[in-house]
Amino acid sequence: MTTKWVRFIQAGTIGFGKLDGDTVHEHRGDMFTESQATGADFALASLRLLTPTVPSKVIGLWNNFKALGEKQGLEAPPEPLYFLKAPNSFLASGEDIRKPPLDARVIFEGELGIVIGKTCTAVSEPQALDHVFGYTCANDVTVPEILGRDATFAQWTRAKSFDTFCPMGPVVATSLDPATLTVKTTLEGRVRQNYPISDMRFSVQQLVSLISHDMTLHPGDVILCGTSVGVCPMKPGSLVEVEIDGIGRLSNRFV
Repeated sequence: MTTKWVRFIQAGTIGFGKLDGDTVHEHRGDMFTESQATGADFALASLRLLTPTVPSKVIGLWNNFKALGEKQGLEAPPEPLYFLKAPNSFLASGEDIRKPPLDARVIFEGELGIVIGKTCTAVSEPQALDHVFGYTCANDVTVPEILGRDATFAQWTRAKSFDTFCPMGPVVATSLDPATLTVKTTLEGRVRQNYPISDMRFSVQQLVSLISHDMTLHPGDVILCGTSVGVCPMKPGSLVEVEIDGIGRLSNRFV
C-alpha cells in the first residue's frame, strides 16, 4: 500500500507526517526508520510544504532515456552519466523558481526522483531497492546555454545549481513500482512532456547500485532519473507542473 509522506511548517515548527486525502497525520521520530503518530491532524491547505526530504546531495542523470537520446543522436552510455545539484537549488512545491540575472533561456525538465531510505555503499543490484524509501516529482531546471559556453569545460554544476533550480515534492510516495510510472509536465496547462519511466536506459536498481559504488548514498538523498523529450523554455510568470500518478503534482511558478 502506498504511503505519502510530507514535510511541513505549522505554527513556525517543522514537522512531518502521512498525507491522507487533504489531511496530514503528524508523526514524530524518523521518517526513514521508525516514527509514531502524535495524534495531531492538520488540513493540508493550512500547512506550508517543504521539500519532502533534506538531501545531503541530489544527483541528476544525463542521457538516461532512450527516446531523447535517439532524438539527439546520442549513443547509450556504458555507465550512468551524472552531475550534482547544489543544496541552494532545492525548492518546495508552491514556491517560485527565480530567473537568474542572465540574458539566457531557462528550461524545465520534469523527472522522477528516487529517494534513498538507508545508507548504502557499493550495494548490489538485487539489494538496491532495499535502500530506496520512495519516489518524488522533480524539476531539473537548467540554463542550457551555460553548459557549452566554455569549450574546455562543460559547466553542469553552474547551469543546474542556481538558487531555486531544483524543485522537489510535494510528497515522497512509498511502495510504488517505478517501471509503471509516467511523468507528465505541463507549462501553463499545456502538456509538454508525457513519457514512461520504463524507457530509462538504466533502471532504478541499476542507478542506485552503480552510483553507490562511486559514493555513499544517505537517507534523504535524491537521484533524479533524467528527462525525456519535450523540454522547453519557461517565460516569466508561467506555471510549470510535474505530475506522476501515485505521487502527485509538483507546482512552481517561474518568476
